[in-house]
Amino acid sequence: MGIVAGIGVMVPFPFYYWLWRRPQEWVSLCGRGRDPSKVMALVSHCLKLIQILSLFSVSSLSWPPPLYFWPLFLFGQFLNFRVYQLLGESGTYYGVRFGKNIPWVTEFPFGYIKDPQYVGSIMSLVACLAWVPFQYIALWVLGYVFMMHLESMEDPATRAKPIS
Repeated sequence: MGIVAGIGVMVPFPFYYWLWRRPQEWVSLCGRGRDPSKVMALVSHCLKLIQILSLFSVSSLSWPPPLYFWPLFLFGQFLNFRVYQLLGESGTYYGVRFGKNIPWVTEFPFGYIKDPQYVGSIMSLVACLAWVPFQYIALWVLGYVFMMHLESMEDPATRAKPIS
């Protein structure tokens, strides 16, 4: 079960890599009249479910959680909520890469925390260390670190052009 869980944790990252490197292919695949960010969000939710089920398959839940769980998990989720609140679906799901104009945001957590959506997700994962073996959390975190590195090298010339 361990190898399957490891693969399940890593499932979304090749998809995100492909979307980041070849956004025009995704826009074309989605077709005219379909919002590529919306479709990406739907696919991402399915992939996130696979990741979470993979963690549950190797976890050993117990109650009560350790004291560090609540602040890490709640602040991590707050960061994720705040990013979505400020950027919306298009800003959160690669809208800029798909040729959309997303307004520049400087409100907290932007300007204070680099890559707040990934930091929030990593905090929430670390909060679960009492239940999930370290190697699965580390694998997922490495996926996020890889994506942070990939997204830091954005080339505006490679952005998709909307289908007209």
